[in-house]
Amino acid sequence: MSGMRVSIGCRLRYSFPQPTPLLALLNVHYSRFGDLERADYLVTSPSVPLESYRDGFGNWCTRLMAPAGDFCLSTDGIFRDTGGPDPVSPDAQQHAVQDLPFETLVFLQGSRYCDTDLLSDEAWRLFETTEPGWPRVQAICDFVHGHVRFDYMQAKATRTASQTLAERQGVCRDLAHLAIALCRCMNIPARYCTGYLSDIGEPLPHPPGDFAAWMEVFLAGEWHLFDPRNNKPRFARILIARGRDAADVPLTQTFGENTLTEFKVWTNELA
Repeated sequence: MSGMRVSIGCRLRYSFPQPTPLLALLNVHYSRFGDLERADYLVTSPSVPLESYRDGFGNWCTRLMAPAGDFCLSTDGIFRDTGGPDPVSPDAQQHAVQDLPFETLVFLQGSRYCDTDLLSDEAWRLFETTEPGWPRVQAICDFVHGHVRFDYMQAKATRTASQTLAERQGVCRDLAHLAIALCRCMNIPARYCTGYLSDIGEPLPHPPGDFAAWMEVFLAGEWHLFDPRNNKPRFARILIARGRDAADVPLTQTFGENTLTEFKVWTNELA
């Protein structure tokens, strides 16, 4: 593949019993904004005032007040991708903790869903003898991919990494949280990512469109992408937001009672 154009977007429809504040992280990450042929502006129906800001991780966030009744959030953009698979750097070396840049240290610490204090002993038992660096991270991804059964019907908003290890089931965010926590236990900075992931190049039938979760780890002076859910390079992966874990990057966060009545996500290759 020498390059591709990809239609991306989402439509989230809610029913609100009363006016309700809402935060949304639904736009392509600023680091990929230059690859947008058509910007994925956030549109609401009915139209309401929007306020945008960058959070502490640099993610683009939108704040609004959803009115009572039926309310829809949508984006629709065109993304120009290189057409290549996720990059691989098998020789990337692990840093000693004392040599890590200051800004990476927060991604060594435990967080809401990555309970490293409960996983450290098991992480060292499993991975102490693996080769540090890329091979160690790949060993962690291989373990998580093989240990945890992916099942959309087993999604649970409160599941932590240690619970995923024990229950051996979950969705992509659970696999990402477990791999992130195990990397941090092994002194490898790791951060949570969410965004679009196309099914381009994957055999039919394709599952319904959804957002995806993966991780980035800091090796050899830069951040590298790993995907414990799929555990292989994929095409047209488009970042929306990064954080310590899913608690930092909710696609939407509502501050009141509501019912999600429609959820649609698309990532389609264009001619």
